[in-house]
Amino acid sequence: MNNDFYNNSSGYDENYLNNPTPQPNQQYPKRSQYKPPKPKNSKKQIALEILKWSTVGFICLIVMCVGLFAFYAKDAPNVTQEELQAGGSSALYTNDGKLLLSLGSDKRNYLKSDQIPQQLKDAVISIEDRHFYSESLGISPLRIASSAVQNVMGHNMAGGSTLTQQLIKLSVFSTKESDRTLKRKAQEAWLAVKISHQYSKDQILEFYVNKVFMNYNIYGMGTAANFYYGKSISKLDLAQTALIAGMPNAPVSFDPYLYPEQATKRRNLVLAAMLDNKKITQDQYDKAIKENIKTGLKEKHDTGSRLRRIDDPYIKEVINETRADGFDPYRDNLKIYVNINQKAQNELYNLANKNVIPFTNNKMQAAATVIDPDNGHVIAILGGRHLPNIQLGLDRAVQTDRSTGSSIKPILDYAPAIEYLNWSTAQVLEDTPYTYKGTNIKLYDWDDRFMGKMTMRYALEQSRNVPAVRTLEEVGINRGAKFAKKLGIKVKPSQGLSVAIGANASTLQMTGAFSALDNDGIYHKPQFVSKIEAPDGTTRNYDNNGTRVMKSSTAYMITDMLKDVIKKGSGKDAMINNVYQAGKTGTVKYSDGELAQYPSYEGTPKDSWFVGYSPDYCMGVWTGYDKLSDGKIDKTGEKSAMLLYKAMMQYLMKNKVSADWSMPDTVVKQAFTAGNVTTQELYVKGHVPEAPKVNPKIIVKKNPNDDQDDSDSQDKQKDRGSDNRNRKDTDNSSNDSNSNTDNSNTDNSNDSSDNDSSSDSATFSNDNSSDDSNSSDDGVVETPEN
Repeated sequence: MNNDFYNNSSGYDENYLNNPTPQPNQQYPKRSQYKPPKPKNSKKQIALEILKWSTVGFICLIVMCVGLFAFYAKDAPNVTQEELQAGGSSALYTNDGKLLLSLGSDKRNYLKSDQIPQQLKDAVISIEDRHFYSESLGISPLRIASSAVQNVMGHNMAGGSTLTQQLIKLSVFSTKESDRTLKRKAQEAWLAVKISHQYSKDQILEFYVNKVFMNYNIYGMGTAANFYYGKSISKLDLAQTALIAGMPNAPVSFDPYLYPEQATKRRNLVLAAMLDNKKITQDQYDKAIKENIKTGLKEKHDTGSRLRRIDDPYIKEVINETRADGFDPYRDNLKIYVNINQKAQNELYNLANKNVIPFTNNKMQAAATVIDPDNGHVIAILGGRHLPNIQLGLDRAVQTDRSTGSSIKPILDYAPAIEYLNWSTAQVLEDTPYTYKGTNIKLYDWDDRFMGKMTMRYALEQSRNVPAVRTLEEVGINRGAKFAKKLGIKVKPSQGLSVAIGANASTLQMTGAFSALDNDGIYHKPQFVSKIEAPDGTTRNYDNNGTRVMKSSTAYMITDMLKDVIKKGSGKDAMINNVYQAGKTGTVKYSDGELAQYPSYEGTPKDSWFVGYSPDYCMGVWTGYDKLSDGKIDKTGEKSAMLLYKAMMQYLMKNKVSADWSMPDTVVKQAFTAGNVTTQELYVKGHVPEAPKVNPKIIVKKNPNDDQDDSDSQDKQKDRGSDNRNRKDTDNSSNDSNSNTDNSNTDNSNDSSDNDSSSDSATFSNDNSSDDSNSSDDGVVETPEN
């Protein structure tokens, strides 16, 4: 064997390796003679390699985490002693920056450290952070690491907070779930370390005890002791102290007045933590858990001021909007800028509660919403009449379980017909006997009569039911529902065509929908909050440019017809001199079952609505009763909705010059003549009808000689029969009783072939020089039937 083959440390011949080309007379070992070196301790080497790289990786991970922590921490906000000592309540400001009110109590019983009983300290530490005094840095690395793992796994950064970190969170950060990020947690931990070096443990505990939210707009455990038990915190027994210490976790859920069972469970959990932490004995624990949760509680009391009572419905919706975006207005120390006009809010409250507007009695209720159509700002709402002196009570302005009656017709029926079918205001509709398809249910109006053919303008002006249902049928209920949804009104197509004359909605929703008609077809979702500022500098703005939900032509043509509702239709009682307005009435009748229970309610409205607007403001009003047993609406109360609207609109417009809506260039106006009556009608440009061959009898205007007194309309109502007893939503407004009851038209209303009289012909004359249609100025043209 050639020993030179192993002549170097690697065991191989370098000449062979470097010069593999065979050389003359050079000999090489046989393959069988190759003996590669044996590996030495291979498993040990692998283990060492793994350990080495694991150590390197761990060090890199630590360096990276420290770097990331430092990167996040450098942007942490400053926290002052004033912020640590302040209550956690949010403040509400008007849009011009004036303080409206604080959500917290103005009076807080601040407890200095030496005033906090040891029993309360033990309870708080046991349930919140039993290692509080041993956490020199104010944080628990193990708990933070566990929380970080949860974040990596896709969960939010909830948990992992020491009592010190909770204090930081309540002082400078929001509790919004989406803000529970690694960055926020790092900043929270850094600030906890800082204040742990600046303040003693007793001071930090003092800040926490005085900051926590305790429900009913009160902050601090000392204030809570006086509120719930009428005594200082030092005089509470062990069970009472445990409840106070446990409430900050969920103060509403653990309210001993409203939820005594949940409050008891929470109190007992605190007691168990104190026992486990060796702060109380077994005998003390056994005695305390047997105490009734209501022992020593004061009777539930009121803390509201007059301003708070007036604004309560508005404040409730502000809180709901704030929470819907993930903030907690009771803990996040927010600056919330709201859209309220306080003078308008006061006026609306006074009109409904100071005997300015006539109502049937004090039990008769009302709800209202006032919106600026240009931006969707809710400037005032009425949650009810004679509101109880409680906070965040029932707000009827947002209730959606009431039928709108005929006030839905412009939104669900006629606007979609113009938008999708290009109907004109002179579109001919039939007010003739109608039975809902697939049923034996017949549809009637308040007067049990049918008036034959009429224009869409007249049908809407006089709030006729059958033309409205026929219109929705032509549009298609699915398409109508989609249109209404864009305006904030939810209609289920499965409800059938009856929704054409009554869909469930709130005054907030209806006012928002009508605001789009008011604002050239642009919809703004009604907003109570315009801006929120968090303590860490985060700002959320809610104003926007709105969304176009219909053509300008649709909004203008509906508005023009609704102007006639107030001028000469069912809404005449809402008319205000020198103010351009448009609006719609709505009335709902009692169901068959309700009348069987209360026969004396026959012929009276169950609910009355009025939704109206000027170019500057839009307002919706509902009136009725919370319960059937509260009474029925009499003649006085039938017009309350319209009168409340009128009085409020007069107040809003008293210092304004009213301007009319501008007609867009996509709309054509021209004269329409039926018989000896001529009206000005509107058409979508490019859809003006051509000359007709024959013209049917068409009602376009009310005959003043046949005007019927409102007081007779309900008295002359007759039984509609068993089929109609199912029609809960039939519009029966006494406000709509101004409808035309021309006998000559009604007697022949079912004869659609009576076209012989030349006096019944309809003609059009162009009143818009920009019109590009082919119709003649004086020619006879056919009126479109559908």
